[in-house]
Amino acid sequence: MAQRMNNRPSHQQGPIRLKGRQMPSSTTDQRLLDSRGPTDWVHTDPWRVLRIQAEFVEGFGALAELGPAVSLFGSARTQPDDPMYEASRQIATRLCAEGYAIITGGGPGAMEAANRGASECGGVSVGLGIELPHEQGMNDWVDLGVNFRYFFVRKTMFVKYAQGFVVLPGGFGTMDELFEALTLAQTGKVTSFPIVLFGSAYWGGLVDWLRATMEGDGKTTPGDVDMLHVTDDVDEVVSYFVAEDD
Repeated sequence: MAQRMNNRPSHQQGPIRLKGRQMPSSTTDQRLLDSRGPTDWVHTDPWRVLRIQAEFVEGFGALAELGPAVSLFGSARTQPDDPMYEASRQIATRLCAEGYAIITGGGPGAMEAANRGASECGGVSVGLGIELPHEQGMNDWVDLGVNFRYFFVRKTMFVKYAQGFVVLPGGFGTMDELFEALTLAQTGKVTSFPIVLFGSAYWGGLVDWLRATMEGDGKTTPGDVDMLHVTDDVDEVVSYFVAEDD
């Protein structure tokens, strides 16, 4: 019985070998050239791989010659009369004056403020947007914008083309980017990567919890939390990046 099973017809589909009920009724070329039939194939996982590949290619192509850059994160809900809006604009302006491009998520709030600071400074103002159920669109201060379908492709661009992060008060998305960067730095995937938290009143409780609870319970190595630099001083933010380059 075993011998008979091993001699079953098989079909080689690229690197994949198929037998039995997995055998296709047509070849890949036939399905490619046949314009008839359902179009569900455009929504299948193998096709998504090509879309993902295309997003990486577009992102790499758009940002490859960007030069030194800093990614700024913060809430899309930050209003223009919020002190953090002006702080974001000032930080971006100062970094721009030091020769850094500014990368944000391209949305409103703190992101808009940072893009505004970079654009008004005459620097490179980059927005990396994301497809969401409720579209935000690119803010008007983005000079170089790239829209993505997939969060993980977009997050790769934030890290790959930046020399560090500045994180202003924000919500889940901001936290996601923050802990992504922390994980990459902790595991050595990125090196010499400053992570600056602006706004001690907002971030102080989180940092205290990381030290007292997470580190205190042995869930992180002593010193890991020191990768976070908390400040309320715009000049100090800039110094972390300028000092890294000196």
